[in-house]
Amino acid sequence: MGLWAYANALWAQNQPIKLLILGDSLSAAYGLSTQQGWVALWQASDTNIRIINASISGETTMGGAARLPALLTQHQPDWLIIELGANDALRGQDLRLSEQKLRNMIQLAKKQGVQVALLGIRLPPNYGALYSQRLKALYQQLAKSEHIPLEPFFLADVALDPNLMQDDGLHPNEKAQPIILQRIKRWFYPLLSAQSSAL
Repeated sequence: MGLWAYANALWAQNQPIKLLILGDSLSAAYGLSTQQGWVALWQASDTNIRIINASISGETTMGGAARLPALLTQHQPDWLIIELGANDALRGQDLRLSEQKLRNMIQLAKKQGVQVALLGIRLPPNYGALYSQRLKALYQQLAKSEHIPLEPFFLADVALDPNLMQDDGLHPNEKAQPIILQRIKRWFYPLLSAQSSAL
């Protein structure tokens, strides 16, 4: 069964795919209206997915781990996308702690039968090559050891274009949001298709 056939079958049964996004300012439309962000654009473009955006500007892996149990209980999602770690890294946090918090979130969701996917992020070059490499490796190692899909750098299409970034150089602007969304859709929809093939 193809992706859209699967999604449409769920919709016909009044069972849209329920997706929880747990992220930081990059998913919370920092500096924009909420409706301009890529998450809101996704929800507006696809009624086969019901998106709960639990992203908060400034969120860390520690904050996400503290909030996730209640979010899972309240929303009972089919899928969880975790987009966290950037604020840990910007603060120079020991990435071993970040990795453990992310792992805790992944394992908690999996124990409750939730499919988990991970969005990776990279640091600007001025934060140092070694630390940036460690952050990159963190996501790769987590995805491999926990057997979950990873989008290694979901801002890859916009991060190096000043015309698509806000003045702080860290947050994408309004023009960047549809571009980010298209990258995420190209990554995420095949995951649904693969899941449907296993049913």
